[in-house]
Amino acid sequence: MRSNIWTLIALVVLVNCANRGRPDGGPKDEEPPVIVSSNPANYTTNFKATEIRITFNEFIKVKDLQKQLIISPPMEWDPEIAPLGTASRDIRIKIKDTLPPNTTYAFNFGNSIVDNNEENPYPYFRYVFSTGPTIDSLSVQGMVIDAYEREPDTYISVMLYEADSSYTDSIVYKSRPRYITNTLDSIKVFSIDNLKAGRYKLVAMKDQNTNYLFNPEEDKIGFTEGFIEVPKDTLYRIKVFKEDLPFEVGRPKQVGETRILFPFTGKFEEVDITMLDSVPNELEYRIIKDRKTDSLYYWYKPKLELDSTRFRVVSGNYADTLAYKFRGADKDSLLISPYISGSINFDQNFTIEGLTPFENLDTTLVKMINRDSLLVSYGAKLDTLMNRYEFPIALEPNQRYSVQMLPGAITDFYGSVNDTLQFTFSTKGKADYGNLRLNVKNGQLPMIVQLVNERGEVKYEKVARLSSTVDFTDIIPGNYYKRVIFDTNYNGVWDTGNFLKGIQPERISYDRDLEEIRANFDYVLEFNLLNETNPDPPEN
Repeated sequence: MRSNIWTLIALVVLVNCANRGRPDGGPKDEEPPVIVSSNPANYTTNFKATEIRITFNEFIKVKDLQKQLIISPPMEWDPEIAPLGTASRDIRIKIKDTLPPNTTYAFNFGNSIVDNNEENPYPYFRYVFSTGPTIDSLSVQGMVIDAYEREPDTYISVMLYEADSSYTDSIVYKSRPRYITNTLDSIKVFSIDNLKAGRYKLVAMKDQNTNYLFNPEEDKIGFTEGFIEVPKDTLYRIKVFKEDLPFEVGRPKQVGETRILFPFTGKFEEVDITMLDSVPNELEYRIIKDRKTDSLYYWYKPKLELDSTRFRVVSGNYADTLAYKFRGADKDSLLISPYISGSINFDQNFTIEGLTPFENLDTTLVKMINRDSLLVSYGAKLDTLMNRYEFPIALEPNQRYSVQMLPGAITDFYGSVNDTLQFTFSTKGKADYGNLRLNVKNGQLPMIVQLVNERGEVKYEKVARLSSTVDFTDIIPGNYYKRVIFDTNYNGVWDTGNFLKGIQPERISYDRDLEEIRANFDYVLEFNLLNETNPDPPEN
């Protein structure tokens, strides 16, 4: 099993080497540097040195060491490694730590060692030693997949924590692992080598600041169920995911004369913000979410002549009281703009959004006509949280619409009204779109079936509850991946995992290939989940 993994890595290295070019003026040097000597020798036992010197047959450089070098187990004090970025025949490693007895250490250099001229890498060099009489020789192998994306990030750290009397689930937040390796820049397999027999927790992490500690605000994490035993003849698969942060509100800031911004982190739920001190009887407020950022705006009237107050913020199980000092800021004006301009698709509504909170719409002052100057019947819906008015109509193909809003059609929270507004939007012909009937095989209802573009953006989505056949109509021509989410809790959205609660993310299946959807074509396709790119990991 171990040989299979390293055979795969070797094949990738050979392919990369085969792609090197040949400049004019003679054959290019494609030979990697060669180690002449190591002092102490590689795989030394009863190691007591404080400095290691590795000598090569030519001048070399060490590149991207922060990304490439993995020391397992991690040392409390990082060793000093020279040279960095300059040419030398030697690599010198100065150990600053007091190393515990009977411990095997491995320095994994990845592809960081290259020759000075052509930068041919010495691939995956490992320097191993033991402070005891033997070198630990067991290993754990597997692969890392991303729970949500088609491909995992590069340089995923894979770690083992000893399941001894000191182990707790919070260890990933507080302590460095016992052993560590990482996936390579182009391969998602891993091998943690030179292990001793034991019981471990196997964790993978996209460690953004390389401190070997889990920071849910920045890092992705993945884990196997329960503990693993070493040795055991198993290839492990780990799904990494970004946890949903708990809702929390940050320090508020005055951004308008009567507008306060409340930044927040975490999953947004219904929220209320209440002023606690010196509240006048006539105080009114509205809460609107920013379109692009994780921020809430607290709009209030009338203008308050206060120096400070306190706000109580409540959302679900979250509650906090925040002190606030009022500041001067410019007055906001009623500004109205289309949410989508130009051409809209048949599954969209003409929508406007405003800066100040919308309060009222007088439909007698709003007229919508088509290109033949015929009146079009419309509806109107206010989304108070996003501060948008939608105008649903029965869209016709190849049509152009004009919307006129006379003065006073819209009144905002402060009593301001609009001037005359003119908007236009249009539709394309049905022949400008494609249609797809997708038959999902070997799935389990309910499922969320999606078409995703090459950037990972969800463009079309259907929830399949009664049938595994899903129809997508009026698709913009392009290339799409088919994706299925197994909606195990029937809530219509993908749910991520949680390390402390031991919850794995909901399963997602991607089709292997991009599907081209052309204009004026009707497709009937099959997505067999037995042929997906990221099958669910088997039970270990």
